[in-house]
Amino acid sequence: MKEITDIIRSYEQEVAAGKRMALATVVHVEGSSYRRPGARMLVTDEGQLTGAISGGCLEGDALRKALLAISQQKNKLVTYDTTDENDTTLGVQLGCNGIVHILFEPIRTDDPENPVELLKKVLAQRQNAVLITLFSLQSRTGAQPGTCFLHLQTDDELTCKCTEPALLDTLLAETHEAYQRGDSFFKAFERDNQSLTGFIEYFNTPPSLVIAGAGNDTIPITEMAAVLGWDITVVDGRSSHATRQRFPKAGKVLVARADDVLKHIVIDDRTFVLLMTHNYNYDIALLKQLLDVDACRYVGALGPKKKLERMYAELENSGMVITDAQKAKVYGPVGLDIGAETSEEIALSVLAEIKAVLGRRVGLSLREKLEPIHNRTDQPVTYTRDEQEDFLCAIQTPAS
Repeated sequence: MKEITDIIRSYEQEVAAGKRMALATVVHVEGSSYRRPGARMLVTDEGQLTGAISGGCLEGDALRKALLAISQQKNKLVTYDTTDENDTTLGVQLGCNGIVHILFEPIRTDDPENPVELLKKVLAQRQNAVLITLFSLQSRTGAQPGTCFLHLQTDDELTCKCTEPALLDTLLAETHEAYQRGDSFFKAFERDNQSLTGFIEYFNTPPSLVIAGAGNDTIPITEMAAVLGWDITVVDGRSSHATRQRFPKAGKVLVARADDVLKHIVIDDRTFVLLMTHNYNYDIALLKQLLDVDACRYVGALGPKKKLERMYAELENSGMVITDAQKAKVYGPVGLDIGAETSEEIALSVLAEIKAVLGRRVGLSLREKLEPIHNRTDQPVTYTRDEQEDFLCAIQTPAS
């Protein structure tokens, strides 16, 4: 989400300056690639780049393709084959060993439904969304419909440039499938006797980080979480500490008693709470409430394990029954074991643990991982024999 936020910010600045732009999107990958489908880069007519579609090896040529799309005002699909390690045409030689398909879409700023405007709707409110991009892998000279469909789950708001009722019904069905899966995928479509591939892109709500504690040790956490593009709330009972001046990167800075914290925030399954007030009574009062919030799946407790065990004992002695399921969502001592000592290192440790929980991982070193690093959303699309031959010829021809 951070990349999209940066793109939107740059887009709004360039619109005000009267610049022309194109959006480059990785729409399909076969094999390995530095960036996965959904990676985006905004390009202005003066060569300003925001975002990234590779590790830097494709950006130079992508700039030229984007400028061509701006000049022609036409969507273009370009294929980059990085499987040949001896091919220095693109300056690749990175051993990515993959085929990357990138869609270039000129941005018409007078169109309220251009691709960037649709991305703005995705981030406007905290809700899940599905964005669909249609393109032709078989024919680079054929029509490339591009980013043409958006559905916002909570508002049930639909934006669609596809006027054919049958295609609209099909796209809606795939949208519901994406919500059920909670993941992106690819689908083959037929439109006007043309075979199209659809990138059904699922957007989850960004992580929401609630930090109970406005001490100096929480400042690095807000700074790092802001770099990740997370929603950040800092809350503390001390008005001298919980200030906007101390936490400029936080979306909200609240002064509240422990018993009132949950009145000011909304907790869902993408909300992560940290207890870092260094005030035992504040932390235990908030922990008591959070244990009964089913939607909350992560509570990080700063301090030694004995402190957390003491909290459990006091709550149980007061008559509260704490189940194993409730304890399972409490991470104390908080953070991954990386040898953290300083506040900045602890912040790295804590955010790494939250990211692991978010991705349902255990924080394993990648060299110990047997399966591919990324989820394989780049599922192969089924072609006829003639289509496959045309496609192979297309990717073996230098991109124009």
